[in-house]
Amino acid sequence: MHSDTTQPWNAIVLAAGEGKRMKSPRPKVLHEIAGRALVSWVVRSVIEAGADRCLVVVGHGRDDVERELVKQFGERVETVLQKVQRGTGDAVRCAIEAHEDLEGRLVVLYGDCPMLPSSLLRELIDRTTKADADCGLVTATLADPSGYGRIIRNDAGLVQRIVEHRDCTPAERAIEEVNPGLYAFRARFLRAAIRRLSTDNAQGELYLTDAVGLAADAGEVVDLEGDMAKLTGINDQRELALAATARRREIAEQLAKAGVGIVDLDAIYVDADCEIEAGATLGPNVHLRGRCIVHTGAHIDAGCVLTNVVVQKNAKVLPYTVATDSTIGEEAQVGPFSHLRPQSTLGPRSKVGNFSETKKTSLGEGSKVNHLSYVGDGVIGRGVNIGAGTIFCNYDGEQKHTTTLEDEVFVGSDSQFVAPVTVKKGAYVASGTTVTQDVPEGALAISRPRQENKERYAARLRARLRKKKKP
Repeated sequence: MHSDTTQPWNAIVLAAGEGKRMKSPRPKVLHEIAGRALVSWVVRSVIEAGADRCLVVVGHGRDDVERELVKQFGERVETVLQKVQRGTGDAVRCAIEAHEDLEGRLVVLYGDCPMLPSSLLRELIDRTTKADADCGLVTATLADPSGYGRIIRNDAGLVQRIVEHRDCTPAERAIEEVNPGLYAFRARFLRAAIRRLSTDNAQGELYLTDAVGLAADAGEVVDLEGDMAKLTGINDQRELALAATARRREIAEQLAKAGVGIVDLDAIYVDADCEIEAGATLGPNVHLRGRCIVHTGAHIDAGCVLTNVVVQKNAKVLPYTVATDSTIGEEAQVGPFSHLRPQSTLGPRSKVGNFSETKKTSLGEGSKVNHLSYVGDGVIGRGVNIGAGTIFCNYDGEQKHTTTLEDEVFVGSDSQFVAPVTVKKGAYVASGTTVTQDVPEGALAISRPRQENKERYAARLRARLRKKKKP
């Protein structure tokens, strides 16, 4: 038989199913683990293993699945529609009939196996190609094999066929060696085998597993054993949570080995696309979502939730800070209990203190929003001090407007800025002032009603109020 050792290999990822046991309107393969959809984990493994092409068979929730694949992989992934889900064999038929130019080896796998290592795919391809076999597959052993197809071997110990759980005899159901659903076929063999599949089974579907029996009839089927912990597909929310826990621990251990300080390996939530440099420290129950970048020396303390945030060198993010789509500058400090909404940019050595909120605001070097303040749509220069209770009134009910505080402005507590307004360099805004017009450079802005003290009035007021109390 002619060898395929110089031929390319391609992958067919089966991702058309609904996943009813998830009990969710979202297609099963779009449920996420560590910030990536299940199908994205699988496709990444395929690409890392060196596939020339990756075809994803879609069906249920097609538009959403395709949108996710384009977002993650652009043109590196092609999709094929399975209009009616009639089994794994039919899904593969859709792919190979849509792409008659597929040659060499075809790896077929499921799109709901997020722990699948690329090294196993590579080993399967290498072994099957070296043996010049029509078919290779991965097997695994389970103490409770319920639901999985069983591996049937002949007297010589070679794989003879696979029997789906519903079609097993009592004796076959006792077999603990199962089929996780990871195959490597010679393309021309698979194309011919698909045409021979039958729906004569308990589910009335075209089983891809029947192609393994056809390969065994024609020659030896190559098999290698895999770890089921890495091969398990996700079928319900419990299994999703278990896989997420395993992946989260794996990411935490990789970071710790790379020099990141992890206070508690079992209480850290870092998405797969985040980058954390050696020398950074992550406290317990920190959530880093999306694509966060944390530089060396940065310290993110307990309970912080950051999404797509850049944390520069030696910055401190104190407990229970929430930040999204923002940048925290070098040696800056945020928190505790601060909220950085999108497009907040904090300069070096700046500070946003407890119970303060920013939105679409740049904070210059050394500037401070110490506590209990809201600064939205702001341009804040260097060395600015903003006192407690300060509010940027940026929304007039129709549009957002900008407040600009130039370098070295001092803002007293309980001040309001009715945007659009600019306070020039070095100006001073007195406590309790409502700023409605621009303040010149070096000027004092003050707007307070005159205070009036009524001597000995407090006692008379209390007496009157007591009389009004109900008995």
